[in-house]
Amino acid sequence: MDLYCVMGNPVEHSRSPWIHARFAELTGQTLEYGRRLVPVDGFAEGLHAFRSDTNGTARGCNITVPFKFDAAKVADHLSARAELAQAVNCLSFRQDGMHGDNTDGVGLVNDITRNAGVSLAGLDVLLVGAGGASAGVLGPLLESGARRVVVANRTLAKAIALVQRHAAVALPHHADVEARALQDVTGSFDVVINASASSLAGDAVPVAASVLKPGALAVDMMYGPAAAAFLAWAREHGATARDGLGMLVEQAAEAFHIWRGVRPPAAQVLDELRALV
Repeated sequence: MDLYCVMGNPVEHSRSPWIHARFAELTGQTLEYGRRLVPVDGFAEGLHAFRSDTNGTARGCNITVPFKFDAAKVADHLSARAELAQAVNCLSFRQDGMHGDNTDGVGLVNDITRNAGVSLAGLDVLLVGAGGASAGVLGPLLESGARRVVVANRTLAKAIALVQRHAAVALPHHADVEARALQDVTGSFDVVINASASSLAGDAVPVAASVLKPGALAVDMMYGPAAAAFLAWAREHGATARDGLGMLVEQAAEAFHIWRGVRPPAAQVLDELRALV
């Protein structure tokens, strides 16, 4: 039996095992997918334990907070998008070593454009946060046709470093990309994406409501109770609120395709999952 898992801390809330089990059922694949809680200072050890405990049947794993940067460091090979992000959320175990990829960005863009029905072409996007989540999605956002992407972070230096790394991606797509400190964000945006840890930590929404254009799409990468405060804030200020469940399913579909060579029906699984939660 081919084995996969999601590694993170916390991880007990993850819907990934259900999603991948449903993908396998719908595509006729045989696999098992579980959860692995890893100590915050023990990612490399946890990864080694997963591979050792499974007697060579482990084929890959998804990586969630706070280990996406750690996963990029331990991978033997990185895809172009993982190299750009310097963050990995999908590891594949192959004969020539561990291959790291990042499916977060394509998952987010696919959810916004396909499931939410919002074309990003020509829009102004505010990306809140400059950690592993933002690193994974900035490239695909710039490639989506967005007119401008502003990365806002509490520590400005982190936002600047992320933006500078993506300058070469923005250029051929004629997209403006800039970094701002959270308190220095001005103007309003068509799409506001919360990729910070604020929802997971139970903190207040880190930006003012003035960033929302009338009818803006406000997306929190978290889902379930963690996203509730952000979604309520967005609705209260006239925005269309969307949680990260669609992104979760879409990035999982991309990972499933990497691992199994089969494209699962992501939209169907998302509908089924929303009916359960």
